[in-house]
Amino acid sequence: MFYKRKVYTDLLLHAQTPLVTVLTGMRRTGKTTLIQQLLLDIPNKNSLYLDLQRPDNRELFDEKNYEAIQKSFIARGLSASEPMVIALDEIQLAPDVSSAIKYLSDHHKIKFIVTGSSSYYLKNLFSESLSGRKKLFELHPLDFGEFLTFKEISFSQTDWEKGEFNTPEYSRLSSSYYEEYIRFGGFPQVVLAQSEIEKRDLLSDIMSSYVNIDIRSLADFSDERNLYSLAKLLAGRIGSRVEYTNLSQLVGLSRPTVTNYISFFEKTYLINTVPVYTKSVDREIVKSRKLYFCDTGLANTLAEISSGAQFENTLFNQLAGIGQVQYFALKTGHEIDFILNNNLAIEAKETPLEKNLTHLTHMATSIRIPNFRLIGRHQSPKFTNYTWAGSIL
Repeated sequence: MFYKRKVYTDLLLHAQTPLVTVLTGMRRTGKTTLIQQLLLDIPNKNSLYLDLQRPDNRELFDEKNYEAIQKSFIARGLSASEPMVIALDEIQLAPDVSSAIKYLSDHHKIKFIVTGSSSYYLKNLFSESLSGRKKLFELHPLDFGEFLTFKEISFSQTDWEKGEFNTPEYSRLSSSYYEEYIRFGGFPQVVLAQSEIEKRDLLSDIMSSYVNIDIRSLADFSDERNLYSLAKLLAGRIGSRVEYTNLSQLVGLSRPTVTNYISFFEKTYLINTVPVYTKSVDREIVKSRKLYFCDTGLANTLAEISSGAQFENTLFNQLAGIGQVQYFALKTGHEIDFILNNNLAIEAKETPLEKNLTHLTHMATSIRIPNFRLIGRHQSPKFTNYTWAGSIL
């Protein structure tokens, strides 16, 4: 069963252009499924799928004579008289592949669709050799709308930025679905797993694969245990500012090493660091960035995370799928959790109260943000002037 991701329409359109289509993202987000579906849906059926986890497929691109690579495609059943489409899965495992792609695209007009599990590698790999010849698509864990699609649960888009708490949808979707989404996240296999034990096992396996495959293949770090220890430490600091000196003392590594590790985590999609929204350097904290994990379920496998932090992390990922996310903070300690696209101030509260709206109104007005919205996880007993987070689809 193929469940359509939101990126798929644009991906399918680009897969029918001459440019190289690059699909990247965190491990196990469904890239292989999408690339195989593309080959079914594009009009050109003179196509070939190659999984570069297989040594024999990687060996094709060890060939220095690129004409021989084109002949090998013919030997595998493609027609030489028709345009070819080649899908390469996990290209980070073939370090020299970009030169071959450039040559074969230029000289034989071969269309390439490629996937890889890290922007850290792919953006550097293609930055020069395929400049102007590619488009990069990023695939993340499912947002809540996609989560419901995978569950085959109907839903309708709403104007979540306005209006009062949606009681009927909350009653229908909260306890069974949104709460599961917060606990276990949006990795497709995890969403489709039937039991909680299976979900936890899959999340542990995803994290193990990240450490044992991505870290080993993409970076020259001397001790993977230190990276894993740092990842666990970061999971317990979701929604907090990244304090490199403090982290280096806790994990027993130098500050530059911790900085490099956190940069690697972000470039390989494990975490996101969020900048401050600033207009006045004198009044605001402008250096520290706030930390969120790519998936709350994955973070939950690493640390005991408070209910509020789980909700804030989930909401961040929902908003990050919509646009640019920042936060606002004053030296007094007063904050606005999120600023979306420079014009919407958002405060996350598990059970919002009227006083929270009063505070948010004051803060947003003080920095001239025209729009503001409380977003809640649970239904408030009397107060209704806020959005249920599950409405953000």
